Amino acid sequence: MKKVILISVISLTLFGCSGLNKQINQIKALEDCKYEISSADSIFIANVNIKDLIAKEKLDLSNAPRLALALLRKNVPLKARLNLIISNPSRQMAAINQFEYKVLIKGQELAGGLVNQKVLVEPNGGTAKVPIQINSNIYHLLSDNKAMDAISDFFIGTGEETVERKEMVTIKIKPTLDFGNKQIKYPGYITIEKEISSKILF
Repeated sequence: MKKVILISVISLTLFGCSGLNKQINQIKALEDCKYEISSADSIFIANVNIKDLIAKEKLDLSNAPRLALALLRKNVPLKARLNLIISNPSRQMAAINQFEYKVLIKGQELAGGLVNQKVLVEPNGGTAKVPIQINSNIYHLLSDNKAMDAISDFFIGTGEETVERKEMVTIKIKPTLDFGNKQIKYPGYITIEKEISSKILF
């Protein structure tokens, strides 16, 4: 009986390690993937569409009384959906169970959160579309002149008659590994840096 228990424990341990190694290999393949920020769905700041805040090539906060009230309350919610396209050129399946993320514009952190969704990207050119839901309080950004300038510079290129602007957008991803009943955070972040046009957000 003791031998059976010992063999079972060893088998479970080896299976767990094998599963963990598989996840690590899939995440390594994810690091080698190509990323494209294809678009972002409707962006709202304090429930006001960002389009309504763009006027005369500047981010005009005076157009939104609700935003002014949100600033007074120090609670300015940003809601949006960023669509990320992942392409896998390798021969290894790329996969991730869930991940933490950070979104930065010109080095200023715009939002962060958790995507609790299994993502599989088939090898040899497979692609997957990953929607990243952004729901964040950005009061600290709007009350910081440097951060506000960075965001304003990006968004004011969205009008039909304005010059198209491009800025560096950074997405940092920290995957989670499953090991039995435990979850282990991947050491460090997978960093995706893409220069995108503000036009694709609208």
